[in-house]
Amino acid sequence: MARMSIRNLRKAFGAVEVLHGLDIEIADGEFIAVLGESGCGKSTFLRIVAGLEDATTGEIDIDEREVTHLTPKERDIAMVFQTYALYPHMTVRENIEFPLEVLGQSREERTRRSDEAAALLNLAPYLDRKPRDLSGGQRQRVSMARAIVREPKVFLFDEPLSNLDAKLRVQMRGEIRRLQQRLGVTAIYVTHDQVEALTMADRVMLMNGGRIEQFAPPLELYDHPASLFTAGFIGSPPMNLFEATATAPGRVAALGTELAAPTGAAREVTLGIRPEHLEIVQGGQGHVTGRVDSAENTGDRLILAVEVDGQMLNVSMSERRRLTPGDTVDLALSPERLHVFDRSTGLRIEGNGAG
Repeated sequence: MARMSIRNLRKAFGAVEVLHGLDIEIADGEFIAVLGESGCGKSTFLRIVAGLEDATTGEIDIDEREVTHLTPKERDIAMVFQTYALYPHMTVRENIEFPLEVLGQSREERTRRSDEAAALLNLAPYLDRKPRDLSGGQRQRVSMARAIVREPKVFLFDEPLSNLDAKLRVQMRGEIRRLQQRLGVTAIYVTHDQVEALTMADRVMLMNGGRIEQFAPPLELYDHPASLFTAGFIGSPPMNLFEATATAPGRVAALGTELAAPTGAAREVTLGIRPEHLEIVQGGQGHVTGRVDSAENTGDRLILAVEVDGQMLNVSMSERRRLTPGDTVDLALSPERLHVFDRSTGLRIEGNGAG
């Protein structure tokens, strides 16, 4: 296991700065997911940690040893790539043992470690096969076994499940998490898939434009987003966001009505509410009335798009109802479920949005 400390990490390509002074502390054995849109800097960050890219400024420490200017081999890390990066002419065993051969390990030691890794990842029956004879999931297991045999202090994962089908991604998510917990190794996992991040990580580092938007446990990002960006990014369907204006202490005008919501000193705010926290109620008992624009049944959920005062709101419910476009519905918005953000700064106003 290893504790990591990253201070003032910056990266610029010419005049274009892509990482803006990241400061991060990662505990021994912690699983960190780095999440964000394409171009937010998450892969650049991982490559700098791995030593594949030089930082413009900053310092990286692993177990209180500075590794900022060390080669990848000297950092005691192992990386699992999206593309597997297996040698097609080598067998599974030869692929797994290759890092140990480069390090000059004896034949006996290479065999021992590769056997242990293969057993851990259920690869023992395939050790004499070539990568072309394996499924996508099996190839990714070989890539992971090759990382494990080095017994590194830190595992780095660069979108390792992107090339797998949906069912296999779910299976591999569980396998990677169980493996990391069993080995007790520190891990940094880069992904654009918020489901992967929220289900696998101890903490999620959400990035936006080369900066850390929020770094917190998964449920904290979901229940208490620190900014409008986090609120709109986390969740599927995403949080409903709509503008409001303070009319009195604790009261705002929004969606053609007046609602209870703490606004602090801000007059212009943005309100947010999760689709599952909107409730369809009997006529006259709701806060607002809207018209159903679309209805989608996903099996376990009914997803509605409802137009309210010119604003489209998503409603997610487990109850099955016969609703079609054009139907009128009354919606209840519980004040304790509302999230309030200062419109000028985009930051959360505390005292609202209980999970």
